[in-house]
Amino acid sequence: MADRYFDQLGAHFARKIYAGPKGAIRLAVLTRDLEEWLPEVAAAARPLRVLDVGAGLGHISEWLLQRGHSVTVTEPAEEMLSAARERLQPLPLQPGQSLQFMPLPLQELPTRGERYDLVICHAVLEWLADPAAALLCLRQLVNQGGAVSLAFYNRDALIYKNLIKGQFRKLQRNQLAGEGKRSLTPQQPLDPREVYAWIAEADFHCREQTGVRVFHDYMHEPFKSAADAQEVIEQELLYSRHPAYRHLGRYLHCWLRPASSGPAATTR
Repeated sequence: MADRYFDQLGAHFARKIYAGPKGAIRLAVLTRDLEEWLPEVAAAARPLRVLDVGAGLGHISEWLLQRGHSVTVTEPAEEMLSAARERLQPLPLQPGQSLQFMPLPLQELPTRGERYDLVICHAVLEWLADPAAALLCLRQLVNQGGAVSLAFYNRDALIYKNLIKGQFRKLQRNQLAGEGKRSLTPQQPLDPREVYAWIAEADFHCREQTGVRVFHDYMHEPFKSAADAQEVIEQELLYSRHPAYRHLGRYLHCWLRPASSGPAATTR
């Protein structure tokens, strides 16, 4: 299995995810979390030096830039990086604030020798051939007093959705990966238990966890189409951390802090 990038899929991605409630919910939950969690690291440096890995269309980078932080945007897919440039370059920067773009995959970033106060890695691991090694790369990119905002596609939620739809044969065949070049279902939905083990192996401690889209994706029609979008977002925010529902999130959002002051684990 090779890493998958979103070359020539930028418009498709924007339409399928951010033109509807899925992207709005995702953005609302992720930014709410960051608003609450960032003070842990914001005291150490202002503006923060932020690395947005696989930044896609640049929505999170935009949110961070608007709050005065310096952001380095990395995205290996040329079309996605171009769209991020169009979104971000017109934004006014404050004194001392910077914005950079790099067309590099995650695996090549540690060789630059840079470390950051905050590393964003949202919806990246599930598209990689070796997501465990990717976490080791992230550990090499974050300052000792910094943090990683990690969001990954939850295999448990995908299984549950297929159970609800009665697609038992698909589950028996373990046919969970997305099929076709235009599919936005990841090639490798991740088992949370494995991810938590990789997190510990990479010398991180998971301080917080939130579910992203804990009920919206399970809603039946016509209720889903008829629901008020703002009310859905409000309820998603309300239940995203409830212990009974957060693990049903289509994505799981984790706040990772370096667990020790020792050297980062070596790459695989």
